[in-house]
Amino acid sequence: MPAITRQCDAPLFKMLQNYAGKWAANFHVPGHKQGRGLPVELSSLGGQALFALDLTEIPELDDLHNPRGVIARAQELAARAYGAAKSFFLVNGTTAGVHALLLAVGGRGKVIVPRNAHRSVMGGLILSGADPEYVAPWTIKEFGIAGGVSPGQVRRALEANPGAGAVLAVRPNYYGVADELAGQVRAAHDAGKPLLVDEAHGAHLRFHPGLPGDAMAAGADASVQSTHKMGGSLTQSALLHLSGGLLDPGAVAGALDLLQTTSPSYILMASLDLARRQLVLTGQELLEKTLRLAGETRKRLAGVSGLKVLSEEHLSGGSRALDLTKLVVSVDGLGLTGYQVGELLFSRYNIAIEMADLVNIVAFLSTGTTQAECDALVFALRDIARRDRLAAAPVPLPEIPACPVKRMKPRDAWFASARRVAPAEARGRICAEMVAVYPPGIPVLCPGEEITPAVYEYLAAVVKLGLTCQGLSGRTLKSIKVVVE
Repeated sequence: MPAITRQCDAPLFKMLQNYAGKWAANFHVPGHKQGRGLPVELSSLGGQALFALDLTEIPELDDLHNPRGVIARAQELAARAYGAAKSFFLVNGTTAGVHALLLAVGGRGKVIVPRNAHRSVMGGLILSGADPEYVAPWTIKEFGIAGGVSPGQVRRALEANPGAGAVLAVRPNYYGVADELAGQVRAAHDAGKPLLVDEAHGAHLRFHPGLPGDAMAAGADASVQSTHKMGGSLTQSALLHLSGGLLDPGAVAGALDLLQTTSPSYILMASLDLARRQLVLTGQELLEKTLRLAGETRKRLAGVSGLKVLSEEHLSGGSRALDLTKLVVSVDGLGLTGYQVGELLFSRYNIAIEMADLVNIVAFLSTGTTQAECDALVFALRDIARRDRLAAAPVPLPEIPACPVKRMKPRDAWFASARRVAPAEARGRICAEMVAVYPPGIPVLCPGEEITPAVYEYLAAVVKLGLTCQGLSGRTLKSIKVVVE
């Protein structure tokens, strides 16, 4: 990318303008798909909404940090819509809600956490000082991705850690897999602990019977939803729901006051209000169309030689379910990686997907998705299968090692003196960052854990394969941040 030297340039705006001006099949968040799925009241304002609704806390518009008027009423309607006792508007995304819950319950005690939790959970552990006890999720080996955890795993983790303050679940995950949540709730409640759900990908679940049940319906004590992903609101807007008596609403509200901006966007809050209304009034009808498109597209892609589409048949046992609005397509039968196919889709066919990993591409369908976009995706993947298929065998995924030994809390490791070293020099040291490899997205290292020989060998294999690594600092494995001891 050329260097920007002139102050008359606006490079980000120009790139956004260029992208908005060309036709592209859009299979990524936000779910409103560049306005097509927005509530009509918001989209009808056009560009004027950017200015007309960009206001501040004047008397008639209430105050997010002390809501007593219209914001309070809007939040009450959201709580009723989702079957919650209390709901909060979030303008700092689901991340702020996850952080607030961990601050409210974590203290410096233990929290049961699935190993494939989003990086926002690690941020909450660092901020709160909570001590995680990780539960390893089962995996879907045909696709190389994490599934979920079972109620039995949660129960055993609580028995081994009776002083834990809460259990956190991730449901559904990025690939649309929804594990058995009601059983996890029972296990947590039998131990007198609240069950918190990172439900970032589940804002739409409650509004169609063909989708997995939502967290509030399963009896969870709290859930945080990225309403912008599939609910039709604007990016960065989210909802936090509370239910039951195991969480102090005042503690959660206090944490949100600490974390959220004191200048909240009324545009974001208005989009949450309208998205809630749209989901309640017409959500089932809109999602019916989305599921029909998704179902047709799944069948068409399943008929393409070399492609394999994730379905509920791949979820063995229990009450596991799949959000069928998410298309997870394994491309290793083409001898290509998901990264290669994702790049071809964008550069050759103007199709933008949500994500790719070594084995799969992931496309999100929403209420804003069109038949033309689905047709374009099917055509492109058929064309790639015909033109670009290689004879190479599927790339073997290295076996992820067991959870390393935890030698420090994440917070202590994060704030300790640290330096970056080459992976070969890191053996036996304490990691000071999170390293997650995609797929399967399960962190191989979290802050405070020892870089064991098994972990080092795994990372060496990952480097050789050129896999994508994500963490709190850095996306490559040229170096690892370790605690200075």
